[in-house]
Amino acid sequence: MSMDALRARLSRLPIWRGQVALEPLQGGLTNISFVATDASGKYVVRCGDDIPAHHVSRERERAASRAAFEAGLSPEVIHVEEGITVLRFIAARTFTETDLRAEAPRIVALLKTCHREVGHRLRGAANMFWPFHVIRDYVRLIDADAKYLALADRLEAAQVPLPIVFGHNDLLPGNVLDDGARLWLIDWEYAGFGTAMFDLANLSSNGEFAPADEKALLDAYFDGKADDGLYRAFAAMKAASLLREALWAMVSDVHLKTPGADYRAHARTYLARLDRLMA
Repeated sequence: MSMDALRARLSRLPIWRGQVALEPLQGGLTNISFVATDASGKYVVRCGDDIPAHHVSRERERAASRAAFEAGLSPEVIHVEEGITVLRFIAARTFTETDLRAEAPRIVALLKTCHREVGHRLRGAANMFWPFHVIRDYVRLIDADAKYLALADRLEAAQVPLPIVFGHNDLLPGNVLDDGARLWLIDWEYAGFGTAMFDLANLSSNGEFAPADEKALLDAYFDGKADDGLYRAFAAMKAASLLREALWAMVSDVHLKTPGADYRAHARTYLARLDRLMA
């Protein structure tokens, strides 16, 4: 669908009061989004179909978004139809990588609520998110270097038993908002049941945490009870997070055509971080 045709379709959604103004929202890597303003207020319109290559189901994303709203973490879902989700607009600042490090204690509180509350409010079929499966599937999908399969096996073997929780699993800086009073989590495409370790490692890998930052992160989440085995599992999961993100970008370069997204640069960034961590 052309951009003009998409705008025309969005302007005809039955929820608008009077004329609606649509302004492109920049920064998305898999969706085309707009800020919509009508007589009743502001909304965010996310446009995107299922993405089988990334295991993304919009129905399950919306279910997670609704559960996260009920848990007080995410904006309200106002309207859905095929390929379109409309959410209430939050007037807030989008985080940067520096913010992920500086605001880690507040994000930990957000994650604890997510892990404790969202799964209990979820309705319908649910995703499972296990990064090692995702890595293996990505490698085979695009015939990437088989060394990544062996690395995934090593990193998975380093994991330790943890409770199953419902995680966000995509803690890029752009998915954390600060309205001046509180934080919000948005974009639940990859949300699913797994362990807390991926969210923690994903936060660290996306924010380039230093060792001291990581110690503070784990101490805050595990109430100062993190032992050596858990630290080793965290380090391995951080490597898995970096590898999964790099492979995500490689798959996206083949299977997605999002305007303005430079997937090859994204892959290079995360492979370089992975190389530094493994060294």
